[in-house]
Amino acid sequence: MDQLALLFALLLGALVSVPVGDRLGLPAPVLMTVLGIVMALLPFVPNVDIPPDLILPLILPPLLYAAVRRTSWRQFAANIKPILLLAVALVLVTMMCVATVAHAIVPGLPLAAAAALGALVAPPDPVAATAVAGKLGLPRRLVSILEGEGLFNDVTAIVLYHVAIAAAVTGTFSVWEAGLDLVLSAVVAVVIGLALGWGANKLMDLLDEPTLQIGLSLLVPYASYVLAEQLHGSGVLAVLTTALFLVEYATDADDVMTRLAGHTFWDIVDTLVTGVAFGLVGLELHNVVNTAAGRWGELLGWAGAVVGVVIMVRLLWLLPATWLAQRLHAARDVDEEIPVSWRETVVMWWSGMRGVASVALALAIPLETDAGEAFPARHEIIFIAFGVIMTTLLLQGLTLPWLVRRLRVQADTEQEQRMEHELAVRAADAARRRLREIEKEEGLPEDLAEQMMRRAFDIAVRISPEMAEDERREAHRQRAKRLKRLRRIESEMLSAARHEVLSARSEPGAVPEVVDRVLRHLDVRSLR
Repeated sequence: MDQLALLFALLLGALVSVPVGDRLGLPAPVLMTVLGIVMALLPFVPNVDIPPDLILPLILPPLLYAAVRRTSWRQFAANIKPILLLAVALVLVTMMCVATVAHAIVPGLPLAAAAALGALVAPPDPVAATAVAGKLGLPRRLVSILEGEGLFNDVTAIVLYHVAIAAAVTGTFSVWEAGLDLVLSAVVAVVIGLALGWGANKLMDLLDEPTLQIGLSLLVPYASYVLAEQLHGSGVLAVLTTALFLVEYATDADDVMTRLAGHTFWDIVDTLVTGVAFGLVGLELHNVVNTAAGRWGELLGWAGAVVGVVIMVRLLWLLPATWLAQRLHAARDVDEEIPVSWRETVVMWWSGMRGVASVALALAIPLETDAGEAFPARHEIIFIAFGVIMTTLLLQGLTLPWLVRRLRVQADTEQEQRMEHELAVRAADAARRRLREIEKEEGLPEDLAEQMMRRAFDIAVRISPEMAEDERREAHRQRAKRLKRLRRIESEMLSAARHEVLSARSEPGAVPEVVDRVLRHLDVRSLR
């Protein structure tokens, strides 16, 4: 098996892991990690040959962009305090604790190299958190906090990692320079992210075809990441800023085709790239096994100690942080989304899985220092890092669904239904207001105006049937039944039309472009 065949095997696994995970009640990324481990143990599967410095630029931009598309700036703003406590403060505390323990137990490991280890294992993976939280039916506030933490903690961790690596390579370190690097990296990233978001938004208006607009949406996160990194900014923060800008300002309510096609496209990208990323995590077991040859007991002991630090620091941080957030929430009576019970805090604690970013940073550790010497304890750092990644992904990832069910931490479906009902009312009111404006402008006949007013009511009832009174609800059910029958008949008619047009593609003298254009019109009509 060569590298290309390995890639296709991972892509196929990414697709299959979704329905298998749904049936088993397990997250697809965890299953892909297991698949990667199994493949790594097979003798005919080659080692992964991807330069470490390309892993983050290739994988993170589309995954971050896809994750941001499912959220909004309002959600981040509502959770800014818990996100900062987790994505900045907790990452820093975890790095220091891991560095202290690793420096003490690993012989010959300098403090700077230990800090690099702490930085790369500190951030929970944004992809794993999003994929797991989204499948378990957790409360919206927990999903928002986990997504926000996962999206922003890489910014802190990567900057701290680069500072620690520079100190280990050069032998010098300055707290002021490190702080300045963190601030400048964030400022550069935000400026680039906003500039590219604004430019992409303007370019979207010029590209009138859904295909071109979606293609641009794929290029923009890569451009944002690479440009920010070239200018010594945070590529992760730049992608997040660009994505948030486009989600907020580049949405045209009437651009139905682009929205539907874009949603499908990014679901596909998210599924495939996530699967490949976590498959690569498992495949790296090759290198870990080679590193541990003859030293399993010693290395496993060090890795176990660091795993314990990572897991316990998160718990010991979350308990007082959640208590403090609840006290501030009660005192100020503000609309913040925070954990409201110890059960939700435990679920947040157990959701701290490490993943793609940690793997990429571990593999990107340089081979030598500026003095020409081997990077201190590089193999040991990589082994410990993979021990943390595998333990958190497999142990926490496989047991988290059981823990959620055991603690009965579930989303408030009644609140979501109330919100859906309110939005349905607003949608119907907006439709009625526009109908009245059209009545005044065009003088609609009474029977047509009455018919359209019923349709305005039906807009909301189709979204939230609870709006209708019993009598109207029964009438709506009858109309819905009749409409369903009409749509079935129309669907069969359109299907016959599509088959006829498609058969013409192979007829002598047929122009495929014309046939495809007619077929596209029929496809669009089928969506209505």
